[in-house]
Amino acid sequence: MLKRSLVVFVIAASTTLSAQGHSKASQPTLTPQDSGTTNGLIAVSPVNPQVVWASGRAGTFVVTTDGGNTWRAGVVPGAEALQFRDVEGVSAKVAYLQSIGNNPTDFRIYKTIDGGATWTMQFQNQNPAAFYDCFAFWTPNRGISHSDSVNGVFPDLRTTDGTTWQDISGNMPPALPGEGSFAASGTCVATRGGQTAWIATGASTTARVLATRDGGDTWDAYDTPLPSSPSAGAFTVAFRNPWNGIVGGGDLDPADPNNAATATSNDGGVTWTLTNPPPVTGAIFGLAYAHGVGNGDGDGSRTVVITANAGGAAWTPDEGTTWFSLPGVTGYWAVAFASPKAGWLVGTDGRILKISF
Repeated sequence: MLKRSLVVFVIAASTTLSAQGHSKASQPTLTPQDSGTTNGLIAVSPVNPQVVWASGRAGTFVVTTDGGNTWRAGVVPGAEALQFRDVEGVSAKVAYLQSIGNNPTDFRIYKTIDGGATWTMQFQNQNPAAFYDCFAFWTPNRGISHSDSVNGVFPDLRTTDGTTWQDISGNMPPALPGEGSFAASGTCVATRGGQTAWIATGASTTARVLATRDGGDTWDAYDTPLPSSPSAGAFTVAFRNPWNGIVGGGDLDPADPNNAATATSNDGGVTWTLTNPPPVTGAIFGLAYAHGVGNGDGDGSRTVVITANAGGAAWTPDEGTTWFSLPGVTGYWAVAFASPKAGWLVGTDGRILKISF
C-alpha cells in the first residue's frame, strides 16, 4: 500500500536509550558509504558480506561487490518514473526488482543476469486495483509477490522457474475489508527454508500474518496485536528460524506517531505477543535479524533485531525486552544483514550505512 501518501511517511524524532548500564562496546559500528546516487533507497538485499543490492526511486538500483567500499548506481531503462520498492539479490550477476508507480501497469518485476547491464521485464500488472507491495524468494528461481487485496482476494503471484509468474490468488485466505500491506522496505514478505513464508498485513480491522508451509499452495491467517486502520498495521516481518520471529508496524498518521510496535512469535506465527515498545516514532518500516552476534560469554548465540524507520532506529539483543536507540539515525527505510559484521541500512537521498556488531 503506502501509495503516494508515503511522502509524509513518519515523523522524525530524536530517540534515547531505553535501558541503562549496557556496555558501550556492544553498540554497533555505523559507517556511511557512498551509494553513487541521491535518489532515495527503499530496499536492500545482501547476497553475502561482499555482494549487496539496493533499490529505490526514479528507477534506481545500486550494487556493490566489495562490501560497500564502492557502489555502482544505475537506472533501469523504461522505469525512470517508477519506484523500486523491493529488490532480491541472488549473486553479483543476478537480481530481481519490483516496482510501483501511479498506474496499474507500473507494478512490474524485472530481472538481470548480467549485473545490471540489462534488465528483462518478467511481469507487468494488468489488474487496475492491484498494488504489489513486496516479494521474497526461497531459492534463486522460486519466489512469491504479494499485493493488497482486491474485492476480498489477494492477487498474489508465484514463480517456480525464475522467469514466469503465475496467479495464486486461489490459494490465499480471504481478505478482511480493505486489507493490504505496506510497500515500505520490501519486507512485508519473509521466506525461510524451501517452503515457509509469512506476509504482514494491515489497513483493515486487524493486523495479521498470513503463513504458508508448503511453498504457497495453502495459507493460514493469524491475528497480531499491532494497531490496524487504513493507515496502520504490520509493515515488516522476519523469522530467525521456522518458529521464532518478529513483526513490526505502527501508524502512518502523523497525528498519531507513538504507535510503533513489535510483537514476537515462538510458534511459527500462529500467536503473537507484544514486546516492550521500541524507542522510535511513527511506523516501523523495516527490521532484520543479525544472526550469531556474541553475547560476551563465548557461545555466540545472541540474536539481534534492528528496526529502522524515518522516526529513528533501534536494536534489541533479546527480541524486544530491552531496546537501545541508534542516536541520530533517521530517514532510513530498510535494513538487512549478510552477517553480524555486514549489515546495511538504506534510506533517503541515497544514503547507506554499514552496520557491524
